[in-house]
Amino acid sequence: MSVDLTKMPKLGFGLMRLPTKDGEVDLDRVSAMADAYIKAGLNYFDTAYVYHGGKSEVCAREVIVKRYPRESFFLADKLPAWSIKCSEDRDRIFSEQLERAGVEYFDFYLLHSLEDGYNYEVYEKYGCFEWAVQKRDEGKIRHFGFSFHGTPELLEKVLDKHPEVEFVQIQLNYLDWDNPTVQSGRLYEILRSRNIPIIVMEPVKGGTLADLTPENAALLRKAAPEASEASWALRFAASLDGVMTVLSGMSTEEQMQDNLGTFTDFKPLSEEEKAVVESVRAAMLSVESVGCTACRYCTDGCPMNIPIPDIFKAENSVRVYKDAWRAKNFYNKVTENAGKASDCIGCGQCEGVCPQHLEIIELLKGAAERFEKD
Repeated sequence: MSVDLTKMPKLGFGLMRLPTKDGEVDLDRVSAMADAYIKAGLNYFDTAYVYHGGKSEVCAREVIVKRYPRESFFLADKLPAWSIKCSEDRDRIFSEQLERAGVEYFDFYLLHSLEDGYNYEVYEKYGCFEWAVQKRDEGKIRHFGFSFHGTPELLEKVLDKHPEVEFVQIQLNYLDWDNPTVQSGRLYEILRSRNIPIIVMEPVKGGTLADLTPENAALLRKAAPEASEASWALRFAASLDGVMTVLSGMSTEEQMQDNLGTFTDFKPLSEEEKAVVESVRAAMLSVESVGCTACRYCTDGCPMNIPIPDIFKAENSVRVYKDAWRAKNFYNKVTENAGKASDCIGCGQCEGVCPQHLEIIELLKGAAERFEKD
């Protein structure tokens, strides 16, 4: 049964950065977070084949599917291009996802991380758009779309070729609005011009907009002393016309409660508040940082087991906070039982899957120079 995509819950629970315990997803904590989320009248859960090494879908089964009536929530899942080597892989992966999640259908199903080059070519080569429509006709998918990390030109090309697409998920936040790589603003305008519902991912840019410098945080506190930094970013995205749902990959109970507070009796940003956000954005753009969102796509196939997003977090800590001592301590901790930046062999696997199109190999060389000196 289809639903009105313009009347979806504004806050979606992304099952991507869940709390863990002893290397496993902490089901007790996630259950408590899901209970609070549903009690607040919200019910959109987003998972993917690769999240938490395939355990996110299992978590959805244990925490949501087994504990709530199937018709009481929406579950979104995604087909990964990088796992498709032949047409048969589409059904193999899909069947595995249904089994992992313990469901007979997905309310929303996406082609994962559609972008220029390999991913898009794979989806076209193996007829994934047509395949998804068939699954929708069979009732295995209720609504079909894709998550997008490509250029505005590609987005228009895909939408022209595939009018069957019902919604699109894009990275959108106030820092990336005019980012020449992400181009959130242009992607948003294209989708709005076609009246295509938008799901927002990375509204706080992997936590970056929830952990501002003291100077930038002070600008927000002056305007709203009780509001969290994350709430400003979420309200920015959710205030935009055409936004169906804003995903938040919540990792703690505190994040859940803060987000629920933001979306209970939700108030769009006023013109004065938009000006405050713009002043913070301008200040942040004056500092050059690594645009990593910690999606961790780069780490799964790294032959040297390098914790690339963590290294970039240390790098940005130096660039933005000017705190080299703490950043180096963090670097030493995250690489203690893993590969170091200098261990990179330049294979390029990471750059091939990076949604932000970062020059990871060169960035790792710089990090090695910065953090591995005596």
